[in-house]
Amino acid sequence: MNILTVNEQQSIRTLAERGWSRRRIARELGLHRETVGRYLGPAGASTGAVAAGAAKPAIPPAGSADSEPAIPPPGCDEPKPAIPPAGSVAGRRSACEPFRAFIEAGLVQGLSAQRLFQDLRSEHGFAGGYDAVKRYVRALGASMPLPFRRMEMAPGEEVQVDYGQGAWVIEPDGTRYRPHLLRLVLSASRKGYTEAFRRQTTESFIRGMENGFRAFGGVTATVVIDNLKAAVKRVDWFDPDINPKVRDFAAHYGTVFLPTRPAMPRHKGKVEAGVKYAQANALRGRKFTSLSAQNDFLLEWERTIADTRIHGTTRKQVAVLFAEVEAPVLRALPASLFPVFEEGRRTVHRDGHVEIQRAYYSVPPEYLGHELWVRWEARLVRIFDAQMNLIALHTRHDPGAFSTDPAHIHTHKRRIIERGADWLLDRASQVGQATGGWARAMYAQRGPAGIRVLQGLLSMVEDHAPGKIERACARALEFGAWRLRDLRALLDAQPPQTQFHFVAEHPLIRPLADYAALSPDCFHDPDLSQNA
Repeated sequence: MNILTVNEQQSIRTLAERGWSRRRIARELGLHRETVGRYLGPAGASTGAVAAGAAKPAIPPAGSADSEPAIPPPGCDEPKPAIPPAGSVAGRRSACEPFRAFIEAGLVQGLSAQRLFQDLRSEHGFAGGYDAVKRYVRALGASMPLPFRRMEMAPGEEVQVDYGQGAWVIEPDGTRYRPHLLRLVLSASRKGYTEAFRRQTTESFIRGMENGFRAFGGVTATVVIDNLKAAVKRVDWFDPDINPKVRDFAAHYGTVFLPTRPAMPRHKGKVEAGVKYAQANALRGRKFTSLSAQNDFLLEWERTIADTRIHGTTRKQVAVLFAEVEAPVLRALPASLFPVFEEGRRTVHRDGHVEIQRAYYSVPPEYLGHELWVRWEARLVRIFDAQMNLIALHTRHDPGAFSTDPAHIHTHKRRIIERGADWLLDRASQVGQATGGWARAMYAQRGPAGIRVLQGLLSMVEDHAPGKIERACARALEFGAWRLRDLRALLDAQPPQTQFHFVAEHPLIRPLADYAALSPDCFHDPDLSQNA
């Protein structure tokens, strides 16, 4: 048998007094847990040394006389054995069981197992270890789920929305289908609105919401929905991605859509119960010949049955509570209905246009090849970028037509003639005064045909220095030359040579008579001979 030294025995007792568990002591001292147990005694007993070599106390097996009360003889009225307490194992009683009431009260307050262990030792003289408390708390917490918290909203604060299945519709031609049942329930008064739709689409959801607000006569501050595909593009409890059309609908009506946490129907329990109530009370066992017939029935049922009932929670008549408490505080309806429009994604073609029902609409040149979000209605077409910023607005056109905003044409792709004569004349004036003067005079002489000449004049600026063009235009203006070929000829011609005027008399020049005296044969002028 392994006999520990006095120091090891003292270390075991000291650590146990500090609240260490046997497992932790054994791990810290490098001993077997059963060896530690021999020196501490049975679990839950006061600490102290056990005689070396003493036998380890046996744990009563499950079902033994020491672990369970004896079964009473037949005919005895004594109760059956109790279920083992929380935290216990068959045949072993937890050291925490005597303190169950204290631990349960602490769990209700939100105390941790560590805090409960500290309070048990300091206030109740608990002799067990932390691991025992932790195991007991874990088992007790599993059998003590926290109650749900009821959330009651102020009047006008919230409406809850959900879908269910409607009653069968059997049309005269034999078509059978079960529509989707949309129900809105005001959280304060439990006033409801119910409408059936053939399909659960974004458009039908918006129309149902709008009809519900109009039936209530006002709008709530928030709308609680689940993560239905018609309204939520990407599910995220903290930052859901709402369908852009639904988001615009909320902005139009001045409300906010708040999707619930996924798989948490109790977060909108009022409308969950409201849908079941409408299905069981209004539609169960009924069939209708058309969708409109079912909606007419639901409208009448809402007015005569649902609104006149005494609600089980509020204990008041729904219509009276709505009229007295909630209707006066609902937000005002907008002046107009939410516009009916269609929307979809479009890719910008190589010509800078997007196609909508076989008509074409331009976008700014930087979006070439991008995928954009497009909305169209009877008169307008709106084009948005990926962040839903409006980048283009057009009037609606017939199929085959093109709508091009001049601002969407890139500078390098604009024809000069599209800029107009004033723009061309202004550009010519920027070259120089003579160039601007010749351009204005030429356009006045030649009229609309001079537009092409102005284009040619501006093209010369790329190949010739402005000073050279200025000199050519000055001479063309002087000669009245209004053809572009004349201007080109003046640009190519050499500058004119300066003309010198000779003088006949000058102090440095000898008179001709002197030359005649030297060479009389060369001068036969009578006047010169007489002068000589």
